[in-house]
Amino acid sequence: MGTFRRIETITPLLVFPLIAYVIIAVIAGGQHMDETPAIAGNLNATLFSVPMVSGVSWKMRLGDVLLLVSLVLLSIEIIKATSSRSSAMVNHMASMAVLLTCIVCFILFANFATATFFLFTCIALIDVMVGVIVSIVSARRDFGVGDGFGS
Repeated sequence: MGTFRRIETITPLLVFPLIAYVIIAVIAGGQHMDETPAIAGNLNATLFSVPMVSGVSWKMRLGDVLLLVSLVLLSIEIIKATSSRSSAMVNHMASMAVLLTCIVCFILFANFATATFFLFTCIALIDVMVGVIVSIVSARRDFGVGDGFGS
């Protein structure tokens, strides 16, 4: 297995939207008004809008795009979780580090106390839970563990 493929397998993909959010948070700065994080304006910035048949305009905001990208990467992470290689275990540990980073940032930093980042943290939690569950199920299958002694 090549070095790039190994790094690709080890690296949790959800780290990329996390890095993007951190960059946006740094650009937004730390000043916030009336209990609203400074990043709220950036996350609510409309990237594009599409007029709908109903007469309203559907708006895609930056925060929505971050969540959409995170969901796509989560689906890829779920597929990667089925691997039983040792690099997959390192990926699970790195995914746990991403989740812990999200929780700490959400609790401690004002720009991370948004609904967008909370939902991203939930996506990271789902990634960790699915990784553990899939690993346990595949380990049971690989070792032939049955439901009872006579199976």
